[in-house]
Amino acid sequence: QVQLVESGGGLVQAGGSLTLSCAASKRTFSNYEKGWFRQVPGKEREFIAGISWSGSTTKYADSVKGRFTVSGDNSKNTVYLQMNSLKPEDTAVYYCAAARRLTEVNRSRDYEYWGQGTQVTVSS
Repeated sequence: QVQLVESGGGLVQAGGSLTLSCAASKRTFSNYEKGWFRQVPGKEREFIAGISWSGSTTKYADSVKGRFTVSGDNSKNTVYLQMNSLKPEDTAVYYCAAARRLTEVNRSRDYEYWGQGTQVTVSS
């Protein structure tokens, strides 16, 4: 079992920045593929970014490409999502997720473990 805990959410003005963190309970977290998703009420969970277990490969949704950066620190069992140039439409609950193996990095049902989510609100 892997427990994931997100932090770093909050209220920010449009154009601002936030960094989300996702800390894992397991030391072998470095062996897991990781992803970030977000969800607004009434909509499906949306893939935002993913990073391979080695950190060598990243993938982003078109909606955040060039503004968000996913990274990991295996020594801290933590994955990050740096969010710049935030827009009101980025407002959502953000979740980190992990899986030992992934078929599709952007498919939420492929992930085994999920955090509880952290709210990000961007005001205009």
